[in-house]
Amino acid sequence: MRITLDPSSDPSPQPKHSPLTLTPTDELEWVPLPKHPLFSTSCAATTSPASSRNLLAWDGASRLYFWDYHANTLHRLSLRLGDPDPTSVLASSPSKVLQTDVELGFDVERISINRNGTAMLLFGSYRLSVMYLYGRASNKDVNLICRTIAVGPETYSSGSNNIRVLQAIWHPYSDTHLGILSSDSVFRLFNLAVDPLLPEQEYYLQPVEPGRSRNASSVCPVDFSFGGDHLWDRFSVFILFSDGAIFVLCPVVPFGSHFKCESLLEIYNDAHTFGLKSANSLAASNSKLAISWLEATFPELLNQETEGDNHSLLRANAYAIFDASLVLQGPLRRVGQGRNEDSFGRSVECEGRAVSFLYNLVSKDSILVTSWSGGQLQIDALADEVQPLWTVGSPPRLRVDSRDQILGLAMICEATAVDCLDRLDHNAWLGNPPPLLRLAIVDLALPRRAESGYSISLFSDTLMPERIYSLHDGGIDSIVLHFLPFTSQSNGKDDTMRTPSVHPVLNTCQSGCTSEPSLSGFLSLSDSFGYSWIVAVTLSQECVVLEMKTWNLLLPISIDAEKPSIQAEGESKERDKPTIISKELLGGPKEVLVPQAAPSLRSVAADSIEGRSTLHQYFKLFHETYVEYAHKVYLELKHHAPQLKKIINDQQSRLGDAQQKLIKVEEKESMLQKRIERVTQMHNSLEERLQRLRNLPCAHKKPLSRAERQFKAELDHFREVELDALHSSVDALNERLRRHMQASTNASRQQQRIAGKKVGAGEDQMSMLKSSLEKLTLVNTENSKKVKLVESTLKNKEKSSREPSLPLL
Repeated sequence: MRITLDPSSDPSPQPKHSPLTLTPTDELEWVPLPKHPLFSTSCAATTSPASSRNLLAWDGASRLYFWDYHANTLHRLSLRLGDPDPTSVLASSPSKVLQTDVELGFDVERISINRNGTAMLLFGSYRLSVMYLYGRASNKDVNLICRTIAVGPETYSSGSNNIRVLQAIWHPYSDTHLGILSSDSVFRLFNLAVDPLLPEQEYYLQPVEPGRSRNASSVCPVDFSFGGDHLWDRFSVFILFSDGAIFVLCPVVPFGSHFKCESLLEIYNDAHTFGLKSANSLAASNSKLAISWLEATFPELLNQETEGDNHSLLRANAYAIFDASLVLQGPLRRVGQGRNEDSFGRSVECEGRAVSFLYNLVSKDSILVTSWSGGQLQIDALADEVQPLWTVGSPPRLRVDSRDQILGLAMICEATAVDCLDRLDHNAWLGNPPPLLRLAIVDLALPRRAESGYSISLFSDTLMPERIYSLHDGGIDSIVLHFLPFTSQSNGKDDTMRTPSVHPVLNTCQSGCTSEPSLSGFLSLSDSFGYSWIVAVTLSQECVVLEMKTWNLLLPISIDAEKPSIQAEGESKERDKPTIISKELLGGPKEVLVPQAAPSLRSVAADSIEGRSTLHQYFKLFHETYVEYAHKVYLELKHHAPQLKKIINDQQSRLGDAQQKLIKVEEKESMLQKRIERVTQMHNSLEERLQRLRNLPCAHKKPLSRAERQFKAELDHFREVELDALHSSVDALNERLRRHMQASTNASRQQQRIAGKKVGAGEDQMSMLKSSLEKLTLVNTENSKKVKLVESTLKNKEKSSREPSLPLL
C-alpha cells in the first residue's frame, strides 16, 4: 500500500534535504503485528530480566511504543485495529526509531506514556527519565533525537544512593505531573513543566507511631495508585504497604490541573448538605476544612453557586492549609472486622507479602486489588466514600516565590487512631477511613516457591473494566468480576454474590517450571467497535496478539431442567450403539392365536374334508407367522453381513494385537522378574537401614507443640517478609543519614569559609595597624630627636647670651 507521510504526524521540523522526508515514491507496508520485522527477529536476552519489566506502551489511539533494551532505543509503530478483518491488528513497517539525546546510564524496566501522548517515562530501579516524543533528525542515521530530562536527580540517583523507586505513575488529570513512591516512605509529585529537579509536593508517610510497630513490613510501602473519576476519589492516592495494609491520602491535587466543574459542584454541595449542616461538631469541623480547601483551590466554585457561570473545566490553584497537614487514613479494614485484629483485612489464604496494587473504577464501585507473593489476589470494594481529612496543628513546610505564591509544599502525614471502624450508618465526615467489602480471594494456583515468591503485575482492561489481567512468571490470567455491589444495586438488579471467573490466557510455563520471567511487555488494546486484544512480548522479542471476547461475557450461564439433558444423554448412548438386528426381530415371532376348535372336531379324521380344511387353515396361519419371520431374519442377516464381517475382522485384528502384546509381555517377564527381585532386595535393605535409624537415640523426637509451631511460623514470616522490609528500612535510614551528614558538612564548611574570610580580614587589618604603628613610632622617634636637638640649640644660645664679653688687651 502506497502512502505519503502527513507532515503533521511528526511535530519535529525536518530540513529540506533531510533523509527522513518521505517522497510520494516511499512506501510503508502494513503487516500483522506478530509478523512485524521488529518482533520477527528473535534475540536472546543478554542480561537477567527484571521481575516486573514492561517495555510496551500505547497512546490509546493508534500508536504503539516498544523499548528495545539491547539498543536503548524507542520504536514507534502505527496501528490499524480491525482493518481489514474486524479481529486483525496491523502495524506499519518499518517502525520509527526514537533515541535519547543523552546517555541514560541505567537499565529501563518499564515505560509509560502520559495522557496526551507527548512524553514517555523511562523507569529504572534507582533513576527516572522522561523522553519527549518529538525532536530533531540525526545527522548519522535515520533516528529521531528526542529531548530527555532526568527526574529528581538529587533524590533518585545511582551510586551511593540506597533509595529505590517503587512506583512512578502519570497523574490522570495532568499531562506534566508525575507521582513517585520511593523506598524512604515518601510520596512525591513532580511538575515537569515547572521544575523536574525539585518535587512540587512531598508527603512523608508515617503509618504507625514511632516505636509502636513490631513489624518492619508495616512501615515499608510497596505500590500506589491514583483514584478514579468518582467524588473525592479523584483527589485520592491509595498506598499499599508490605503487610497488605492500604492507606489513603486525600486531598492531593496537582497545581494547575483541570477538573470538571459539575464533579466539583457535586462534592461541594455534598460537603454543605451532609457535613456543614450536621449536628455533630466533628463532622461540621471536617466539612468546613474541606469547603475552605475547595473554595481556595477552585475560586470559581463561588461564582458557580452565586452567578451560575457555566465553566466546563476549573483550574486548580496552588494552595495549602497553613496550620494543618493531611492525615494518612487507614489502614482500611473489612466490614465487621475488630480493631484488635492485626491482619488489616488480610485473608488467611494470602501467603507471603503484598507485591502490587490496582485501583479500578467500575461504574459506581471502587475496586481495590492486592496481589501477594504467594500467588493470591485479594479483591475488595470500598463500602463507603473517601473523604478528606487534616490534622490541625501540624503546619506544612512551604516554598514560595517573591510574590508569596506557593511553589512547593512538604508535610508529614501520620495515621490517627479511629474508634469507630464501620462507617455504614451514614455518619459521614467523622474522620473514619472507609471500610472494605471483601468480594473474593483468587488463588492463581502457581507452583510453590521456596525463595522470595512471585512478582505479580495487575492491569485493567481498556474496554471492559470488570476484567483484570494478572501478569506473572507463569503467564497471563484473566479475572472477570460478576458481582459489583453498588453498580448492581443502582441498576435494579438483585444479583447474588457470584465469584469471579478466572481463565488462563497465556501460559509460559515449560513443564510446570516458573523459575524466571518470560515476558518483557504487556498491554491491552481496544477499538470503538467493541473489539479487544492483548499484546505480549517475550524475552526473545517475539510478539503474541490474542483477541479477547467481550460480548455476553458477563451474562450468567442458565441451565434448563435436568430431564432434557438426561434424555439427550440417553439418545446419544443409543445412537452410539451399532444396530445389527432390529428390535422387532430380536423379540421373536409373534404369538399365534390358534382358533378354538369345536369338541366334535376331535373325532373328525384327518383325511376327511373337514379335517383337511382345518389342517389347511392351521398350516396357512403358521406359514404366515414363522416362514415370514424366518424370511425377514434371513434378509436382515444378509443385509448386515458386511457390517458383521467388518466387526469380526476388527475383533480378530484386536485379538491379534492382544496376542502380540502378550508375547512381548512374556518376553519381558524375565526382565521384570529380575527388576522385581532387585526392588525387593532394595526395599529390604532400606527397611533394615530405617530400623537402625529408628534405634538411634536422636531419632525419638517429639512433635512440635502449638507454641513452637507458632514460633516457627513467625520465623518463616520474618525470613520471607520482614527481612526484606528491614533491609529496605536500613537502606533508607542510611541514605537519610548520608544526606544529613553531607548537609551538615556543607554547612560547617560554609561557616568555616565565612569565618576564615573574617579572620583573614582581621589579620590584614592588624598587619596594617602594626605597620602604621611602626611608622608612627619611627616618626615619633625622629620627632623626639629633632625636639631634643632644638632644645639643646636653644640652651646653647641662652648660655651664650648670658656670658659677659672680655676686654681687649
